[in-house]
Amino acid sequence: MSPVRAPGGGQEAIVAAERLVAEARFGGGSGWLELGQITERLSAAVDRVMGEGGLWAPELAARAFRQAQGDVLEAAQLLRAHRSTLPRLGITPAVSTGELRVVRRISSAFRNPPGGQILGKTMDYVGRLLDLLPEEEGRARAAQAAAAQHGPSHSHDFAHAHAHAHTHGPGPTPAHRHPHRPGQPGPEPVPVPSSAPAAPQPPGAGEVERTPAHVLAVFREMGLVAPPSGAADGDPEPCDITRQPIRPGAPRSAWLQTMARADTGSLLHLWYGSDWRPAEHEVPGELRHGALPVRVEHPHTGRPVTVAEVRVSEVQTFHSLTRESGLPTNLDVGYGICFGHNERKAISMAGLDLLLAHHEGAADLQHDVLLTLDGLDSTGYVQHLKLPHHVEYRSVIERAHAAREAAPDSGDTV
Repeated sequence: MSPVRAPGGGQEAIVAAERLVAEARFGGGSGWLELGQITERLSAAVDRVMGEGGLWAPELAARAFRQAQGDVLEAAQLLRAHRSTLPRLGITPAVSTGELRVVRRISSAFRNPPGGQILGKTMDYVGRLLDLLPEEEGRARAAQAAAAQHGPSHSHDFAHAHAHAHTHGPGPTPAHRHPHRPGQPGPEPVPVPSSAPAAPQPPGAGEVERTPAHVLAVFREMGLVAPPSGAADGDPEPCDITRQPIRPGAPRSAWLQTMARADTGSLLHLWYGSDWRPAEHEVPGELRHGALPVRVEHPHTGRPVTVAEVRVSEVQTFHSLTRESGLPTNLDVGYGICFGHNERKAISMAGLDLLLAHHEGAADLQHDVLLTLDGLDSTGYVQHLKLPHHVEYRSVIERAHAAREAAPDSGDTV
C-alpha cells in the first residue's frame, strides 16, 4: 500500500484518503477480525466504547471498534452517532442496584462485609509482565479451552462461569476443579498455591451470595450517612442530558450521567489532580460488578417484564469531609456507576461525586465536570484544528505584517 496524492487536492484527495482507510480495514495478509473475537478477547475496550458511547450493544460496539481500527474515542463517536438514529421505543422503569447479580464484589473498608467478598476476575494481583508466550502455544491453549468449555461435562451459566471467585469467610475455600471424563483431553491443571490442604466443607459452605445487600445499608442503620446537598428537594425526576443542554448549576443526576459517558482518562485525571480532594483519601466501601436486569412494562398487563441484562460497575466511596461548621460527624458518600467492567472509571466517578455533592464551594469543579469531560466534545475540537484554516491564518499573517510596518525604526519587532 503506497500513499496516494491527488493533483490539486480537494475532493479527489479526500476520496483517496478514504480508500486508504478501507484498504487498512479489509486488506492485509491477516484474516478477517470476527466480532466474537473482539467481544471476548477485547472485552475491556468494548465495555469502554459502550460506556462512552452511551449505548449497551456489545456487537455494535465491537463493530465500531473494528471500524475505528482500535481507536476507542473514534469508536465511541461512531456508536453514539448510531444511537442518535435509533427510535426511542419506551422508558424502562427504575431498577434498584440491590438486584445486581454480582460476579465481583470487594470492600476496602470491611474485611468481612455482610454477604462476603468475591474477588472475581481482576488484574489487581497479576504481575505487570509482558507475556511472551509463543503464538503456537497460545493457539493450542485457546483451542483446548474452547473444546473443554463446549464439552458435555462443562455446561456453564453466567454465575458458574465466575465460580472461581475467592470468598473471604470462615475457613478455607476449596479450589475450583472441572471434572473430565476418562480418555477425554482437557487443559493442563493450573497449580493453585496453598499453605495448607483444603479441609472438607459442609454442604453450602462454598456457595456465594450473588445479590448481597449494600454495605451502605449498614451505615444508614447506624445513622452515620450524611445526606447530599439538595437532598431536601426530595427525589426529583432525573434530567436527560441527551435531550437538554447542561450548564453549571445542574442537579446531581446531570453530573452523574455526564461522568458515566465521560472519557475514562479525562475523568481519572480530573479526579486525581483535583485541588478539592481531601488530604486523607477516600475509601471505596464497596465495588461491585455484575448483571443488572432491564425491564419494560407489558403492553397488555402493565406488569414489568425482564427483557435483557446489562453489565455495570458500581462503586460507593466513603469519607468524612471537613466543613466550616465544625468537625465531621457523618460519613459522606460518593457514587459511581457505568456500563461494563470499568472499575477505574467508576472509582473516579464516585470520588468526584463525593466532592460535588458534599464539598462547600466546588462550583469550579462542577463546571469542569459538565463541560470538559466528554470525549467526543474534546476530540471534536482537536479534529477541527486539522481542517483548513487558511483564511484565519492569512489574516493573522497580514496583521503581523501591518504591525511590523507600523513599528518605528528603533528596531522594535512584533
